[in-house]
Amino acid sequence: MRPDEKIDIDVFKVVTRAIAHSTSLEAMTAYLSQLLVAALGVKGCSIFALDPGTGELDIIGTFGLKARFLNKGPVLSQKSIARTLKGEPVVVSDVEKSKTLQYPEQTRAEGIRAIISLPVILYGQVIGALRLYHREVWKLSDRDLDSLLVLAEMIGLAMSYTRLAQGMQAVREAAGDTHMGWLLSRDERWARAQKDVKRQRRVSI
Repeated sequence: MRPDEKIDIDVFKVVTRAIAHSTSLEAMTAYLSQLLVAALGVKGCSIFALDPGTGELDIIGTFGLKARFLNKGPVLSQKSIARTLKGEPVVVSDVEKSKTLQYPEQTRAEGIRAIISLPVILYGQVIGALRLYHREVWKLSDRDLDSLLVLAEMIGLAMSYTRLAQGMQAVREAAGDTHMGWLLSRDERWARAQKDVKRQRRVSI
């Protein structure tokens, strides 16, 4: 890996583990944001979900950014590095030379010098964005850009998975039925099987 490249297999391991151990969308994206900041050595990270009704990008997970910056105002998909919502990555290597920012003054005040904005895509549709913020000018290599696009796709799958898991959990709780055993986690199925074995032993005795 070249000295100017930041993405290696360890970063993918971090993302995979964060996804595998989370069943809550909010917990997963918050944890993932924190891990990406640490793994890449950048200032901050935010994961957005696109609200198709309003056209706004809603933050669902973030780390490393001050509340003042996060509360600067609505992030509109057509004004804030708009090409991302068309499925294209946007690399702002130096915010001082960019005219694509929706809130340039607030960005500078936060100490942000570079922004990487990546589309989060699921089944060919843009459902959000992954943004990385750096304190320094960031000359992103083609290899790192390709790796970040893969990470963004993984986040899209994770967002879908965690929402499905939450929905299944709600169904299980509402059903409260032994026929819903297929919705149990592996540990829960094991615990239930152990109880059944003990119950059968008592009956046989």
